[in-house]
Amino acid sequence: MSKTTILRASIGRDTYKTTLQTDDHQLIGDEPPSSGGTNLGPDPYEFILAGLATCTAATVRMYADRKAWDLEKVELNLSLQVEKLSGTKITHIQREIQFSGNLDAEQTQRLLEIAEKCPVHRLLTHDVKIVTTLL
Repeated sequence: MSKTTILRASIGRDTYKTTLQTDDHQLIGDEPPSSGGTNLGPDPYEFILAGLATCTAATVRMYADRKAWDLEKVELNLSLQVEKLSGTKITHIQREIQFSGNLDAEQTQRLLEIAEKCPVHRLLTHDVKIVTTLL
């Protein structure tokens, strides 16, 4: 098994404002006013998209750097929609990627393939088991 990532979260009486703590960073998550929150930070779905976007961009950047390709910039637009169909839910994530730089069609296609291999993409597209216990 690879590195274990640990995150601590706590919520008090502030409607839905949640403090998130990793080893090195503190973040705030919240819900929008339409859900009763105060919009002081990204909502949970935005955090999922942020993780996928960050991982995708970094994975593509690392690959291009190793190949010494002239990749100037990676830009991503992501959206998430949950569709309810006859008692089940299907989550649709749309990821649009734009590569800037002096790249030929073959390099661009390869970077698109590499984007599909980022660790968070794999996590979201494979079986995930969540075990919940009391502290």
